[in-house]
Amino acid sequence: MTRRPRKPSDETAARPSGPRPPEEPQAHEGAPAPGGASPDAAGARAAEPADAPEPGKRAKATPAAGAAKAVGAAAKKATPAKAVRSAEPAKPPKAAKPVKKAAAGRPAKPVPAARTESVPPARTRSVPAARAESVPVAGPAPVAASPVPHEDRVRLLDGTHHDPHGVLGAHPVAGGIAFRALRPYAKAVRVVADDLRAELRDDGEGFFSAVLPLPAAPDDYRLHITYEDAEHVTHDAYRFLPSLGEFDLHLIGEGRHERLWDALGARPMVHQGAAGTRFTVWAPNARGVRVVGGFNYWDGTGFPMRSLGGSGVWELFAPSVGEGELYKFEITRPDGSKTLRADPLARRTETPPANSSVVYESHHEWHDQDWLARRAERPAHEAPFSVYEVHLASWRPGLTYRQLAEQLPAYVSDLGFTHVELMPVAEHPFGGSWGYQVTGFYAPTARLGTPDDFKHLVDALHRAGIGVLMDWVPAHFPRDDWALAEFDGRPLYEHEDPARAAHPDWGTLEFDYGRNEVRNFLVANASYWCEEFHIDGLRVDAVASMLYLDYSREEGQWTPNEHGGRENLDAVAFLQEMNATVYRRCPGVVTIAEESTAWDGVTRATHHLGPGAPNSPARGGLGFGLKWNMGWMHDSLGYMAKEPVHRKYHHNEMTFSMVYAYSENYVLPISHDEVVHGKRSLVSKMPGDWWQQRAGHRAYLGYMWAHPGKQLLFMGQEFAQGAEWSENHGPDWWLLDPAYGAEPDHRGVRDLVRDLNTVYRREGALWQRDTDPGGFAWVEGDAAEDNVLAFLRYDEADEPLLAVSHFAPVVRHAYRLGVPDGFGAWQEVLNTDEARYGGGDVTSPDPLKPEPVASHGRPASLRLTLPPLATVWLRPV
Repeated sequence: MTRRPRKPSDETAARPSGPRPPEEPQAHEGAPAPGGASPDAAGARAAEPADAPEPGKRAKATPAAGAAKAVGAAAKKATPAKAVRSAEPAKPPKAAKPVKKAAAGRPAKPVPAARTESVPPARTRSVPAARAESVPVAGPAPVAASPVPHEDRVRLLDGTHHDPHGVLGAHPVAGGIAFRALRPYAKAVRVVADDLRAELRDDGEGFFSAVLPLPAAPDDYRLHITYEDAEHVTHDAYRFLPSLGEFDLHLIGEGRHERLWDALGARPMVHQGAAGTRFTVWAPNARGVRVVGGFNYWDGTGFPMRSLGGSGVWELFAPSVGEGELYKFEITRPDGSKTLRADPLARRTETPPANSSVVYESHHEWHDQDWLARRAERPAHEAPFSVYEVHLASWRPGLTYRQLAEQLPAYVSDLGFTHVELMPVAEHPFGGSWGYQVTGFYAPTARLGTPDDFKHLVDALHRAGIGVLMDWVPAHFPRDDWALAEFDGRPLYEHEDPARAAHPDWGTLEFDYGRNEVRNFLVANASYWCEEFHIDGLRVDAVASMLYLDYSREEGQWTPNEHGGRENLDAVAFLQEMNATVYRRCPGVVTIAEESTAWDGVTRATHHLGPGAPNSPARGGLGFGLKWNMGWMHDSLGYMAKEPVHRKYHHNEMTFSMVYAYSENYVLPISHDEVVHGKRSLVSKMPGDWWQQRAGHRAYLGYMWAHPGKQLLFMGQEFAQGAEWSENHGPDWWLLDPAYGAEPDHRGVRDLVRDLNTVYRREGALWQRDTDPGGFAWVEGDAAEDNVLAFLRYDEADEPLLAVSHFAPVVRHAYRLGVPDGFGAWQEVLNTDEARYGGGDVTSPDPLKPEPVASHGRPASLRLTLPPLATVWLRPV
């Protein structure tokens, strides 16, 4: 849970404070004015200046009182009437006073600051002047009050009105056009349009109204609002038609709006000739919704939104509200209580622990067109793909997105990685979650800068030739009471069944994947990051927790699906739709599943059927491009943690991965999860002394880069950091300081990683046939006593590369291994025991000629000297 500074209580509806004008009896449109006065007389009073006599007394002849006669005379002469203006020169408005501290949950009486539009002369004694063509009749033109009906008035003040535009704004009534405004704290409100300048009557509690003798409402009228210390001119928010079209609403209802971020949220725009921001939010259970923010001092009384039919979407175009404004939605729940909520589709947020949404408009100009044009040339599973996993906030603690853009691309490019994978970038309240408990699904975290700053980082990585993957978390969301949980007072984004909604492991809530709008929210979000931020791939977190109804649940805590199985069919359908949509809309993008079970068809196309319940979505593939090989990671790390003398009893843990290596398109991950919470860093998992630990670390990386599949290595492991990673301080860069005595040991490991990537990218045998069983052949898979593994990788032209890993701390001389016939010599292309990496330099620098001695089922063989705890790669000369 996080603190919201400077915001009113979630549960208290803010109301205008301070003295109120005396309330007058309510009257419906066309009814006699209060006190039995005629509409003519009431209208005369409404047009009077602030120093008019009390209601019910006869007014003296003043320019305001004579307005009706002036209009009538103008009609007879068919010439425009002129506005009567004060001889007093215009005075600039005073600056708004700071907001005083709120008391008892209510905001201090605010004074809205003047906006950018010009302010009419202050204290002008004005009359409702009109052009001749706008006067409906000759003779005296009545000007009457038209107060908001009592029931609407109560609902507007309570924040439970579903159609404020039907009451406020300009509406035709008997005798002309009724103008009504709800402006808390205002001293006076005038309608201004061209030569028209008419004062509305104060109806009390922030309501103002008048009927002006016009045949139609002006197309572009404004409200001139006078406060105690400032004046404000703005378009009337309630004169605008809906800014969201019927087709948008139809697509939202069907869950098929693929650019949902264009329809919902806060979007600066020009609407019917006025500049402002359109606010839209999906809250179908709400009794009412209002926009609150810095522009109205967090009092939404004057900013009620309208409900757009049965879509559940609420909308308000707020003129003069622009980029950078803070805002939230004040939602009246079904039980009448109120809650302040951040925008689920906010594209920018405050820096945590503050949690308001921010009106945002991008100004970034992209310079990665060449990268985008090339990235679809070859699918990821058939291309070189080695990934450096990064936690941006701690890679170089304190750096912003733009500062990272100056350092990260150069570092990753120097090491030869093809991609970076960013741990979750979307906004999250608790830094200790590393971003895996998301509240702002459409906003990059503000901790490191603005959304445009993040775009700048992605742009810089692309221009350095590095792809950008991003961790994406559609499996769950936290329960913070200002975010998605029971967003409009009832379960909305989460499943309505509490047992289905509660995530048993993390104390969070699971999405309701069966609801159209929720599925749309997530599918569009996946496309959003790829389209708006040019992300090249999404690594989807915790897929297994989505796929199984019984995930981390005991018997009796879950309900089988319609086929009696444990598969979450709604989640399956969602993942299929997400993958199909992203691949269709964003050529060259790859999706990657962190899926820890043996679910069949994770990387199979969605239209290809496999085993599963009849007529069930689970029969098709999930449609991911790649899948993390969690089994390989677990087995291989378990083997490496054993003392070499015991490894022979666990040899199968290193060979078992080849039984299923081609069942999916795999990534081999050594991720952040493996170097935290007592699991130790990669080098610290290795047994033995410091030399053996580093040697084992290097040998393991050589084996990993040669194994079928792609590679992922978490930051800090590229230079054998000994300590676990902590988000509080990041990698131990001081280990690479030349002043540190053991610096060569760490720099040697980093040099090896650079060479692994260089040779990997050059040798097509290591990546061209990663998903083709014909690209792999065992040479020696049973040498458990020797701790030796040897296999061949083949490129598209059937050119081989021999990889030999020796996981014992001894040198083995004249070790015979069979090789394909027809090659005159073999040459070492990489040896992890080289002295420059920190090894013992047991190498074979000269070409090795095969002998015509059959071995391992092949007619020729090599006699090798195997270094201790090392991996060697050889290829034909």
